[in-house]
Amino acid sequence: MGLLSEYSINAVPARRFIEVYDADAYLDDAAAMDAARRQVVASNGYHLYLYSLQADIPAQVDIPIWDAPPSAPGDAEGHAAITLDSETGALVVNQLSYGPAGDMTLPRPGVYRGTAWWTGRQAMAVVTKRHCAIWPHLDRKPAWRTTGGPPIPNGMSSIWPG
Repeated sequence: MGLLSEYSINAVPARRFIEVYDADAYLDDAAAMDAARRQVVASNGYHLYLYSLQADIPAQVDIPIWDAPPSAPGDAEGHAAITLDSETGALVVNQLSYGPAGDMTLPRPGVYRGTAWWTGRQAMAVVTKRHCAIWPHLDRKPAWRTTGGPPIPNGMSSIWPG
């Protein structure tokens, strides 16, 4: 099993969502977003939605592309099977209210199957709840900076050509 390509970026989960989609797939999918609220991650084929437990605080998104299915990371809190269909061979990592965080070029256009894993969600939920109690009416981004910030949760979607 070999790593074909890898992409990593910090993205802000506006309205608690980070979206990964084919560069030509612009329309949102409310049903997939609702499924992500229940399952953490959901895909309709062209859109992948990652649901965060915090809003407006950066999360790290890693997208390694393998030539075969990899093993699950040992520290994963959970996982979900995903499919991404990319007719253009280009994926966009989108922050719903802020626009694209970045984009990556896939080895080739086509269907990619994979597994999304996540870490740090529960730790972030505890920190977010504590900070919201301390600063209930403030913009929390400056509050995060003054306290050294919370742990950055990580979402990793390992995909491979399907």
